[in-house]
Amino acid sequence: MKKLKMGMVGGGIGAFIGEVHRKAARLDGGADIVAGAFDIDPEKSLEQGRNLGLDPKRVYRTSDEMIAGELALPKEERIDFVSICTPNHTHFPIAKAFLEAGFNVMCEKPMTLTVAQAEELAELVKKTKLTFGLMHTYTGYPMVKLARDMVKAGDLGKIRKVVVQYPQGWLYKPTGKENMQADWRTDPKRSGRAGCMGDIGTHAANLAEFVTGLRITEVLADLTSFVKGRKVDDDGNVLFHMEKGAKGVLTASQIAPGEENDLHIWVYGEKKALCWYQENPNYLRVFDQEAPEEVWKRGNGYIAAKSAAAARCTRTPNGHPEAFLEAFANNYKNFCDTIRARAAKRKPTALELDFPGIIDGVRGMKFIDAVCDSSEQGNIWKKID
Repeated sequence: MKKLKMGMVGGGIGAFIGEVHRKAARLDGGADIVAGAFDIDPEKSLEQGRNLGLDPKRVYRTSDEMIAGELALPKEERIDFVSICTPNHTHFPIAKAFLEAGFNVMCEKPMTLTVAQAEELAELVKKTKLTFGLMHTYTGYPMVKLARDMVKAGDLGKIRKVVVQYPQGWLYKPTGKENMQADWRTDPKRSGRAGCMGDIGTHAANLAEFVTGLRITEVLADLTSFVKGRKVDDDGNVLFHMEKGAKGVLTASQIAPGEENDLHIWVYGEKKALCWYQENPNYLRVFDQEAPEEVWKRGNGYIAAKSAAAARCTRTPNGHPEAFLEAFANNYKNFCDTIRARAAKRKPTALELDFPGIIDGVRGMKFIDAVCDSSEQGNIWKKID
């Protein structure tokens, strides 16, 4: 297996998500970080490069300098892909520049600030035929893939209703600029139109579509900024319709004191139902009105018999928990294997292609626009193309 060379934009000193990306990408030994532009402050970028033990010549002051520097190297020495771990408003220009320069991209979500930017990026990915990944983490959990494959196999019957929630409490009171993560996430110039709905509501919507295989077609939303002076929503409730007649409820909040990352999904079909809970992610509960509840446990042989995708994403035996970092790593594993397959002029397999990508990014931006429009226009139904 060829070890891929990873570059990063963002993920400077003290940044949570960049370090998660670095650890996850390297977990299976298939990639290693060799270059980066880690901070808007050039000196801090250089310091982070030293902390990571990188060649000083490949620690850059800006993303543009990074592109020029990598292109100046022999092709076999350049990075194979870049991970973009910066605030939302910078995702589009950075991703566009790297794609135009011929580099594969892994990007944090939401993908862009606007639908128009997302569609432009999608056209560019189509034109360049490069590999583009979007880090919707929760699709990487083995039991989420098992849930999807159960629905796909028809175990639940026709899907009738989906309930998905994502409450957090970390923004329950005003925050100052000293809280860097909160500062940019509550600034519409950097976060985009949506606050809570853009940050975690998109995760809930993506999870609903991923597990059911159905697209959300229209929404009716009620968004609120509870904290005085906050310019973006910090709480939201959404009714939604899906393809094939399914209906759902989505609620996301960042002002729920005591809540951490309580992402939870219930899917109800004509025959059975299932439930998955992110804070207890190694178990999938399946319900039957006329039979005892089933609890499917990650790492057992019967999981592999039911879902090859879940088995591929399992590293440790049953009883040894796998969770957040491994879910990131699962998306990286499939993303990197796809890059390797295409480099070898081989068509990637369905299992290798099992990671969120450009379509998910466009879907996410259309969801954000629809819920914001719905709420701003008096809580009316808004269609999603």
